[in-house]
Amino acid sequence: MNGPALSAATAQPVHLVFEWLALAGGVQLYRWQRRRARQPALLQPGSFAVVVGCILGAAIGNKLVFWIEMPHLWQGTVPDWRLIASGQSIVGGLLGGLLGVEIAKKLTGIRRSTGDQFILPLVAGTVVGRIGCFLAGLHDGTYGVPTALPWGVDFGDGIARHPTQVYDMLFVLGVGGLLWRWRAPLARSPGLAFKLYLASYLAWRLVVDGVKPVPYAYAFGLSGIQWVCIAALVCYLPFVFLQSRELART
Repeated sequence: MNGPALSAATAQPVHLVFEWLALAGGVQLYRWQRRRARQPALLQPGSFAVVVGCILGAAIGNKLVFWIEMPHLWQGTVPDWRLIASGQSIVGGLLGGLLGVEIAKKLTGIRRSTGDQFILPLVAGTVVGRIGCFLAGLHDGTYGVPTALPWGVDFGDGIARHPTQVYDMLFVLGVGGLLWRWRAPLARSPGLAFKLYLASYLAWRLVVDGVKPVPYAYAFGLSGIQWVCIAALVCYLPFVFLQSRELART
């Protein structure tokens, strides 16, 4: 199957457009959910702080995990600052955004869970963003390793590869759909749906990144993102299990 074969000069702006569409669409979906639930506007002090914390945390985590994934870019006397500045990581954005929200809630005294309303924006944003990754092809670095499977995609170098961008889209749509189907029972335990979404995505990335090229191998041949996922799951899964058990008892 032939995929897009954009030039580097074209792929970068195309990918950037989809990144901004993903961000703008996610913000609008978040605002729509708040209006639908008749919750305070985003400009109110507490709500605004949560959004700012999410955006700042996601931006910082985005870069940090990318640098963990690509430490070799720092090697040499003259690092490639264009690559270092442009690199991103969805895993880093999710984890950074989570920490940013929790810090903002702590500073503003908000105790209620705010995560569940981020699921729909995250699903939509990931799908739109991954479309940009797919169109960027070999210039993006999110493609998979070569495969003989019939749905392998040739991004322009004559090699059929796992379309891992498409796998990512299908996964978040599937998890989002399941959580939407279970929204009624999950609503009895605010925040659990988001915890399930995040834990599922971390576990998914741990698996699917196994069919992606490893830019820099850490222990056991795993990539930096895979090790970040493992560390995050070790810290996060106990909270998921505890809250799930509490819901099962009610």
